[in-house]
Amino acid sequence: MRSRLSHILMLLGAILAFAPIVAVDFVLDAYVRYREENVSQQYVDELSSYINARTGDAVTALRGVISASPSLCTPTFVANAQGAIERSVNLKQVLVENLDGVQYCDAYGRDVDYSPLSDPLPVPSLTETISVVRLGEMEGPALKVTQTFGQTRRVSVFVPVLGQSQDAMASVLPEAAVLRVSLTSGVPIVAIGDTSRLDQRSDAAELVAAQGYAGQFPIKVEYAAPFALLRGGYADLDVTFTILACLGSALMLLVILQFVRKTRVPAFNLERAIGRSEIKPYYQPVINLRTGALMGCEVLCRWEKPNGEVVPPGAFIEYAEATGLAIPMTLSLMQQVRHDLGDLCLAMPDLKVSINLFEGHFRDGGVVEDVQAIFGGSNISYRQLVFEITERRPLANNVVTTSVISGLHALGARLAMDDAGTGHSNLAYLATLGVDVIKIDRIFVDMIKPETSQVPVLDGLISMAKDLDCEIVAEGVETEAQAHYLRARGVVQAQGYIFAPALRVGAFRELAMALKGVDPQADGGSSAKVASAA
Repeated sequence: MRSRLSHILMLLGAILAFAPIVAVDFVLDAYVRYREENVSQQYVDELSSYINARTGDAVTALRGVISASPSLCTPTFVANAQGAIERSVNLKQVLVENLDGVQYCDAYGRDVDYSPLSDPLPVPSLTETISVVRLGEMEGPALKVTQTFGQTRRVSVFVPVLGQSQDAMASVLPEAAVLRVSLTSGVPIVAIGDTSRLDQRSDAAELVAAQGYAGQFPIKVEYAAPFALLRGGYADLDVTFTILACLGSALMLLVILQFVRKTRVPAFNLERAIGRSEIKPYYQPVINLRTGALMGCEVLCRWEKPNGEVVPPGAFIEYAEATGLAIPMTLSLMQQVRHDLGDLCLAMPDLKVSINLFEGHFRDGGVVEDVQAIFGGSNISYRQLVFEITERRPLANNVVTTSVISGLHALGARLAMDDAGTGHSNLAYLATLGVDVIKIDRIFVDMIKPETSQVPVLDGLISMAKDLDCEIVAEGVETEAQAHYLRARGVVQAQGYIFAPALRVGAFRELAMALKGVDPQADGGSSAKVASAA
């Protein structure tokens, strides 16, 4: 078998040695696309920033005229309006009119000839609105920035969207390039080239595209150019990339030869294992330290291979996270949990089932819908679910993370902070996340030795959890001394080898039914052997 594999690898190395031309095309295409996308985005960002600055100046000028004028349409107001126009290179006119568009006055004492091209749009965090208009004989559209004054009047300033003509802008763009500046409502302001291509997703691979927004203003800038035409400008790099590809192929051949000699290829196909449901849930009991009652369980996982080998999670969890397989793996585990524990959760409505989530779940955002699809209408109610996140990898403080946490809470599920104390979380961070349960990591529980009277770090974590009004679960409890210490400090829930390791579903169900007679809410003794440590 190994001999056949060696021959395959050597053949692969030989093929790579004769593939530099193909490699050049792919590499150069990727390089051109990457570079031109950066250039395109830079152009869009500069144009967006330019429009944002012009519009922002118009807002500032409008506010200045209004604040400096006790009344509208007075000589003072007109003088202020003229002064604002003289001080600005962009401002073209100041107008006072009523809500029906009847003009009262302007900066120069004449009717302002303009026609609206769009409805007014609000600007986030500002009281002004903006709209697109055609102003007199001006080439190109203008922005009308408006502030309501009192109940019946409004004051507006007019500023060109761009500082040059559309033809001048088109002359500096690459051949067949497309540019569109529009309101976010879809009303076009500037259109150069066949802008319909920007809306055709089928052309996405053929174009190098970029888009941006003019700061807080509802103005969108879109740009695209044909990739094939841009690619034609890099013909001189073909020779260089061909040489580099040949050297790379030769190096790859040497590496493969060395690899064949010294190592063997491991069989590691996690994706296939997930598809075959080889990643099995194991259930570690969470025990009441006061009564010995079963409070719930944490869902852990093992890879049970067809040959009987059981692979611990430490061998594949990081790989699953890095490759994105953690998400389908979690889906598979949740589906198995629903099947394994449905009847048990129905019979024990206070039983809590803790499921680990990964940082990727809070970037994907679809986990809430997955939970609803799997557990909605099942025997496991949402309030019996606890979703654990690890403190070792803090979550990003963004809209998607907040949406996922809010969605899980809205269902009735709870959020637990796993590995508490091992990261850099503080009270403010935990409070922001809305954590309901703090799980103290085993490294702090291990600090409890026989005859230990005080563990300051552990005591601080317990106090922090109490300050946050969170439930506490101690992990990795292995000795009676640890159980007694934790119980004396008000920690009620614990899990660890002193009670039971992570169990297959059959063994866990047997344990749960054996402890079912123990009241989880009682404060008295216990008849269960598993509570002897408590």
